[in-house]
Amino acid sequence: MTLDTLPYPHDLTDGVVSLRAHRMADAPSLADAVRESVSTVGRWQDWCTSSYDTPAADNWIGICRQAWFLGEGFEMLIVDASTDAILGGMGVNHFNREHRLANLGYWVRESAQGTGIAGHSGRLAARFAFETVGISRLEIVVAHDNLASRRTAERIGGTFEGMLRNRLVLKGKSVDAAMYSVIPSDLLV
Repeated sequence: MTLDTLPYPHDLTDGVVSLRAHRMADAPSLADAVRESVSTVGRWQDWCTSSYDTPAADNWIGICRQAWFLGEGFEMLIVDASTDAILGGMGVNHFNREHRLANLGYWVRESAQGTGIAGHSGRLAARFAFETVGISRLEIVVAHDNLASRRTAERIGGTFEGMLRNRLVLKGKSVDAAMYSVIPSDLLV
């Protein structure tokens, strides 16, 4: 079995959005979604630039597929459950297996922002992390001034734990970041 034929049994959906593993054929659409989002996502993610192209997406998809295959990270696309159109990305990554924790990261393309997609997708990803991967704690680390992502962390069920000094580097500059955590009981609310 090769990475191109590897089955991904972890497609998740709530009927509105789905989370699924990247496919090599997604590269052009992913590149379009990234370029569309430079003025919003690009403010908080250095990889989101106007020069992001299909080869960059191909490279990212290859990295994601290999990490999934090795169980080192689960980067997923957020897609429309009906049309499979790419709406953004969601990742369960940066595992600490000894303490059963991981990071939850997300972005939503500009044309789909403000629709609640990240919150829906985050809850799906958290369930996947707890029930399938065996994580007992997810951490969401968000730049202090990224208020939209901080609200999303709360909608997912995250508890604000504090402000971490110089925790992230954006555009070459260290910035403070808010730390949120999600544990399995948070999803019961």
